[in-house]
Formats: sequence, structure tokens, C-alpha cells
Amino acid sequence: MSISNDKTNAARLLDRAKISYRLISYQADESDLSAIHVANQLNEPVEKVYKTLVLKGDLTGFFVSIIPAAENVDLKKMAFHSGNKTCEMIPMKDLLSITGYLRGSCSPIGMKKQFKTFIDDSCMNNDQIFVSAGKRGLQLLLSPTDLIQLINASIVSCIKKVN
Repeated sequence: MSISNDKTNAARLLDRAKISYRLISYQADESDLSAIHVANQLNEPVEKVYKTLVLKGDLTGFFVSIIPAAENVDLKKMAFHSGNKTCEMIPMKDLLSITGYLRGSCSPIGMKKQFKTFIDDSCMNNDQIFVSAGKRGLQLLLSPTDLIQLINASIVSCIKKVN
């Protein structure tokens, strides 16, 4: 893990909003683009690394869910929170055209369009969290409160609870 000077669109948007963050580089692995791999590369707890998922609701269209690296999104909860009857993850092949980001680099900041965004309430257990900076091998470390404010995210329970 090292500090990077390689500015991405997401980092420039944070600069413009005068939000404090650190741009952290790690060794990306094309065969494992998971957020758990990112946490391992950063030598950080998986609870601090968040992944950005893009979903499509049957009524409202596209929206975003930001959840901890090791968790799974709860589609029923997300349909409810987003005002849909049902929702599903978008096909990976559509990610770039919808967001402007490739798999493994989808940042909640700076998508082609600002979609309604939901972040799991567990983010508030951390002073800072990691999210993708918009490029494989780069993460942003910032306050969840600053992220929520910038992207106008709603804080909800997004993840499947294991019984």
C-alpha cells in the first residue's frame, strides 16, 4: 500500500468539493477483482473496504449500493429502500456503458450519471473507509460522512444478515 499522486476523476471531484482524502495504490490482480482482494492487498480489515454495486429496479431504473467487501447485497432490502418491487444486479457487460467504470474500478464518485445511492449503515462504525478511486489499483480513503454528503447517499441496511 502506498500513497499515489495518480489523480482520477473521483479524486478531482473530491478536490473540487474540498474533501479530505488519501489516494492509496495497491497491486491489482486481473484474476481477482474482488473487494476482499483489495482489503488483503491494503492489509486492512474487510469491514473498512467497501464495494460499489450497480442495480436496476423494476420501477425506478438504475441505483447504487455501497456495502462492505465481504458482504452480499440484500436484493429485497434494496428493492424496498429504492422504491421498487424487485431489483437485480446489472450484467457486468453493461457496467462500463452505464457508469463509465470497469469491473474492479467502479467508484461511487463520478459515474456518468449520479444515480440514487444507498450505503450500508455499517460504514458509520468507521472513521474512514476505502472505496474505489475509479481505476484498478487505486482506492480512496475518506470519511464515510464526507462520502455520503458528496454523493447524497442514503444510509440504510443493505446487506444480507446471516442467521
